[in-house]
Amino acid sequence: MPEQRLIRVELPEEAPAPSAYAEADRRQAITDLLHHNRFDPEGLPRGPYVLGLAVREGRLVFDIRSEGGATLHVLALALGPFRRLIKDYHMVVEAHEQAVAESGPESRVQAIDMGRRGLHNEGAELLRARLAGRVALDFDTARQLFTLVCALHQRI
Repeated sequence: MPEQRLIRVELPEEAPAPSAYAEADRRQAITDLLHHNRFDPEGLPRGPYVLGLAVREGRLVFDIRSEGGATLHVLALALGPFRRLIKDYHMVVEAHEQAVAESGPESRVQAIDMGRRGLHNEGAELLRARLAGRVALDFDTARQLFTLVCALHQRI
């Protein structure tokens, strides 16, 4: 297995997500992320890595640690560029939950899901761009991390 990967993701201990769907989404993102990812921070010793991901003082904080837990680098990104996408993502998730709860037409659920995937893609590209030159990510890793960013923001 490649060394430049994440072997654990740690999120702050906070109140549970606002819905069972949101909590399941978060858990699935972590499972998918750990199953297959590429996480290659510039200038750090070879991995694998542990990632502490948090939102602090309006910033998205990546606490990159060694397998043994020693902090290697802390990287903070402004959340401003992500806010519209995060807001839209939460609205789409709520619409999806409502459509499923109301047993809405399958076509409506599928359309909402397509919108969610589009936001995921846009969020992944933005995350990759904001981390360019600092951390190399593949597209799927960026998608799962964007899900976790949305989950963190939802708990604030």
